[in-house]
Amino acid sequence: MPGLGEIKDMYSTILSVKVNINSFKIPSAYLKHEVEIDMYVPEGILGNEKIELLLINDGQDVAKMDFAKILEDAHHNKRNHRLIVVAIKASADRLMEYGVAGKPDFKGRGANAGLYNDFIIKELLPVVKKKIAMPVMGKVAFAGFSLGGLSAFDVAWNNPSVFDVVGVFSGAFWWRKKDLTDGYTDADRIIHELIDSTASKPDMKFWLMTGTEDEKADRNRNLIIDSIDDTIDVVKCLLQKGYKRPDNIFYYEKVGGKHDVPTWESAMPAFLNWAFEV
Repeated sequence: MPGLGEIKDMYSTILSVKVNINSFKIPSAYLKHEVEIDMYVPEGILGNEKIELLLINDGQDVAKMDFAKILEDAHHNKRNHRLIVVAIKASADRLMEYGVAGKPDFKGRGANAGLYNDFIIKELLPVVKKKIAMPVMGKVAFAGFSLGGLSAFDVAWNNPSVFDVVGVFSGAFWWRKKDLTDGYTDADRIIHELIDSTASKPDMKFWLMTGTEDEKADRNRNLIIDSIDDTIDVVKCLLQKGYKRPDNIFYYEKVGGKHDVPTWESAMPAFLNWAFEV
């Protein structure tokens, strides 16, 4: 008869989930090029589990992580939930496709953000749901890194009937209408203005991460780096909008965290646990 330790090992093995990577390309009529996708799918989905979905911008950075292992760990002990992750690799037009729809920055970057929104909603999601071939009954989230995080926030914010959660790692919340040398004030930050000017209050949750070594820039010389200032100001905008902490907003400041893949990889489990908690 097996001992207690052996029974625990057997039980852990039963609950372990292997994740496979399915890579493919989607031709986009909106973006005028193919988009490369890595889809992380847990093995052995029976159809009676709660299927959840996470889209991630900058999928080329996800590919540098041990993401299958991260996702396998996230599934541990979650017998009735299965998270499928769609990592969207950025194209050569990343600086034009990522941004805030209809509001390019002071250099004209992000001019195709509206087309990228259309690609996500009208082309990517229908293809992904067809491949899954089962209803997505759980949460749907969109996350991203740096400028990809700004893009994820914008797409989710503009499509609250589609997305429940947004995750931003080292977000480019500095995205602005004016150059610093052209009479810039904090009122020129585009995403903050979008939040403040939106008449409705989208029903979603926000996980916002920065690292204390994300950058060195400190434009207002308050001894706090801009990435932290800009992210905290997004939190303030959301609070003023009526969202509550910690139910709707989680701010994660990683001590020693840098603007790089290893930092985002180390923070990913915390995001997954918060966004898709059972």
